[in-house]
Amino acid sequence: MTYADQVVLACRVHPMAPDAGVAEAVAVRGDRIEAVGSRAQARAWIGPGTTVTDHGSGVITPGLVDAHSHPVLGLRMTAGADLTGVTSPDELRSALATAAAATPSGAWIQAWGLKPDAWPAPGPHRSWLDAIVGDRPALVRFFDGHAVVASTRALELAGTAGLADVLGPGLVGRDAQGLTGVVREPAGLAHLDAVIAPADVADEAARLHALLAAMAATGLTTVHALDLEGDALAVLAAAEARGRLPVRLLLSPWCGPDLDVDGWRALVDLQRRSGERWAVRGVKLFLDGTIDHGTAWLSRPDRWGQSDVSLWPDRERYAAALAFFDRHGVATATHAIGDASVGCALDVIGDLRRAGSTLVHRIEHIETAPDHLLPRFAEVGAAACMQPTHCTRYVAADGSDNWSARLPEHQARQAWRTRDLRDLGAIVALGSDWPIAHYDPRQVMADAQERRPAELPDAAPVGPEQRLTARMALEGYTTHAAAADGLAAELGVLAPGARADLTVFAADPLELPPGELLTCPVLATYVGGVPTHRHADLPH
Repeated sequence: MTYADQVVLACRVHPMAPDAGVAEAVAVRGDRIEAVGSRAQARAWIGPGTTVTDHGSGVITPGLVDAHSHPVLGLRMTAGADLTGVTSPDELRSALATAAAATPSGAWIQAWGLKPDAWPAPGPHRSWLDAIVGDRPALVRFFDGHAVVASTRALELAGTAGLADVLGPGLVGRDAQGLTGVVREPAGLAHLDAVIAPADVADEAARLHALLAAMAATGLTTVHALDLEGDALAVLAAAEARGRLPVRLLLSPWCGPDLDVDGWRALVDLQRRSGERWAVRGVKLFLDGTIDHGTAWLSRPDRWGQSDVSLWPDRERYAAALAFFDRHGVATATHAIGDASVGCALDVIGDLRRAGSTLVHRIEHIETAPDHLLPRFAEVGAAACMQPTHCTRYVAADGSDNWSARLPEHQARQAWRTRDLRDLGAIVALGSDWPIAHYDPRQVMADAQERRPAELPDAAPVGPEQRLTARMALEGYTTHAAAADGLAAELGVLAPGARADLTVFAADPLELPPGELLTCPVLATYVGGVPTHRHADLPH
């Protein structure tokens, strides 16, 4: 071979390619991998113009891929006060009062990341929020991004009362006194967001660049953003104008049940849009919402009599949409949390497979699923894209959390069945769903192995039989994440011809105890052979 542009060395290299052993060196030409081998073999790759970087005792893996995140939409979702650490009504009252005092008169008071358990009994209501913020517009987003509580003034400005009958009681909360202030799901949230002054595109671009740099520092090289809404394209263009994006972005715009065939065609046309490190890829559809807010689609209603209908009321139209996108070569990702929605998605994807489809269609979340559905993932070739930290960070082993309290016991026991799906031969891609949970892949991989917060060794695990091995967890961020996007030859593997995306750990993630993986330094991150992160202790 001709000399490489650069050679990256380490104590150990995990190519993650089929039948590939452990190596010590990676040769790069341009933005592609040219060879993987030993240090001895690497001597022949090095010429006068070759850049050589030796990471010493470090361990190289394929660049990590977050299969499900929201780095662009999340900029809006994380506006205002951070409530992720709030655990009680007193803490919530204090945090909202502080946010109100810090918000200029006339501006919307915003907060995000709230767990349902932190709101005082009998449950979320605008009257409690009004007592804190007065006659001011305020919006408090729950942690899952699928519901908010709006103040009375916010509802007035948005004209929510006039939309309640159109959107339905499931999306706009009502009680005997009128609107409760609770608004749910994209169809309900969009009209509230529409009356909030949009953020400056340049400011959003700066925030996006900073966020992606922080993601690169955790070892991420590619993030699949399951959204492309609002001014996202303008933000991406402005972010690229600031310099190369620190990670690759794949973006999937939403397809709602209100779109007609012309709308579907517009989404197909969007697939041509791309930049140097971002590209539109795929389409996302929502069959249901969340268990925490009663908008999931379960085979039987939850204990509150909710979560028994689909957000896509016409099953045949959902099937027609997937068939349309499949014919145009566009893979889909279906948000399906409840067992009924998972079953519906599998049925439709199975019909496509039997009709000759070769695309990998994804099913997102799969929070509860019975035994009979699990083998069908491998049978129909559907990829399961799952977020272990939704389980470990928001669900308690004793069932005292809101999610568990809503579900019949047998369904709560069928939670996030990552190991069962892997053992049955399914593709199981892992992700964070940031800002719902933290984007750090080390946390997701560690929790996936423990089924509890990995930094809490005394915490009881949730469904310990669903623990993944260290290799399975790493595959979830490499080979399986790439396969879920139909990019198995491009990403998630260190092999000739693949993109030169590398993550360099200070120690071996396949050998570290999960608790130590959480804090294992990432020495460097490479995207297309270009370092996007170097540890502070390394020379530049």
